[in-house]
Amino acid sequence: METLSVWRGTAASTGYAMLAGDVTADVLIIGGGITGVTLANLLAEQKTANKPRVVLLEAGEIGCATTGNSTGNLYETVSGGLREIASRWGADVARQVANERRGAVAFIEERCSLLPDVGFRRCPLVQWADAAHAEDIRKEFDALAAAGCAVQRGGAVPAPLPAAEGEVLVLQSQAQFQPQAYLVALARRAAEAGAAIHEHSRVIELDPKARRAVTATGSVTAKEIVMATHTPLGVHLVHTEMPVHREYAIALEWTADAPPGPGTFWWKGAEHLSVRTLEAGGRHFLVCAGQEHKVGIHNAKAGLMALEEQARKHFGGRPVTHRWSAQNYRGADALPYIGRDHSGCFIATGFATDGLTWGTVAARLIAAELLGHEASFAQLVRPGRLSPVKGARNILEENVLVVKQLVKDYLTHRQGEKLSELKAGDSAIVEAEGETFAAWRAPDGELFAVSNVCTHVGCKVHWNSVETTWDCPCHGSRFRPDGTVVEGPAIRPLKRKHAPPLGDGSATA
Repeated sequence: METLSVWRGTAASTGYAMLAGDVTADVLIIGGGITGVTLANLLAEQKTANKPRVVLLEAGEIGCATTGNSTGNLYETVSGGLREIASRWGADVARQVANERRGAVAFIEERCSLLPDVGFRRCPLVQWADAAHAEDIRKEFDALAAAGCAVQRGGAVPAPLPAAEGEVLVLQSQAQFQPQAYLVALARRAAEAGAAIHEHSRVIELDPKARRAVTATGSVTAKEIVMATHTPLGVHLVHTEMPVHREYAIALEWTADAPPGPGTFWWKGAEHLSVRTLEAGGRHFLVCAGQEHKVGIHNAKAGLMALEEQARKHFGGRPVTHRWSAQNYRGADALPYIGRDHSGCFIATGFATDGLTWGTVAARLIAAELLGHEASFAQLVRPGRLSPVKGARNILEENVLVVKQLVKDYLTHRQGEKLSELKAGDSAIVEAEGETFAAWRAPDGELFAVSNVCTHVGCKVHWNSVETTWDCPCHGSRFRPDGTVVEGPAIRPLKRKHAPPLGDGSATA
């Protein structure tokens, strides 16, 4: 299935050259999403005589991963509820979180005033629920008010949104923008200010001690390395603490005057639904997001179809113009991990589904520390913190899940069809000549066969029929049918296998 977000489908393209040769830098940024590009911009625009030399490496194109597959919403609260942070950390920390995120949204607004066609607008965030979850909305109102947020009680939500069965929460002066257009424009400013940006430059070797990253066409040696990769590359302690999920999104054809109008709308029922409108390139869209599932152990196509059915139920049979999904990693104690970790590199992860604002917070915190000015909030979100009370239960649950998945995949034997029966577009786990490998037959009949063992920590990969990828259920690594890494923490690709002749071997779907 072809997937392309409405953001990437309506923004200008980029064209930065691949890294060529061996270079040095003061700061190497790995990752061209909102964290990496914002950090590159902040460092490159320094007016001091000792302005750092910045190199940014992006595996694909700027914004091609999480940022360009987001919802484009900006807000001072968090999607899991500010009440969760208050219950774990106390009202003072909840207030700090809201203040820090509010400042990040204001920062983006200031940057957008300097950038063309990025679609920034202030608007309310509206939350409501069905009867079974109405109490959650009441508790969230109290937490937001205690944190100093401009929250109000509203009336009915506009049709055709799901009806409210209890209080409606309205958080004023939140925001939206076109995240892909923002990144493209911000990257251009960073490059004009002196940052060296390289696309299609995936890191295939990383030596944190030597501060050296290698790509297929060159290498970078730097004084500091920042992994702005959504989850850090390689093996890190935070991987044991973060559940990994994917959420799906679609865009429908819409009209300018159709409700619900400007705003971010979150409905909590049996299934969460996020809705917003968008105008881009003279066209109008309604963006719907939801159906969040654990990576690698769910039916991706069923999740996307369920979201489309939910959209049809509430908004009618409008044509679907774009389909996409994005990955998210959740901090065990409801806060992200930002700063230098045990590897000596800077990391920024655990943003849940709030990455546009948290990514901006992360870039500002890391930039401040690199320039010798550590912010007080940085201590609260530093990697390596572990609160047995605040996060231990989630850490335990996540690691039990990983162990169960390992045991299940390594000890369960399933009978399957012959490889010769694998039709165009089908995938299978194939056993032949004493080996097991993951196979997919392309629509043109070409067969791709790779190892089914993730190169991160050895879990077994599972097929994602929506994205046409092999996904790891343990820590979220994803691979193309030819084994190429799509998304970390894995660095090395899945090993290509020689598929047996047609008619040999058996397969399991």
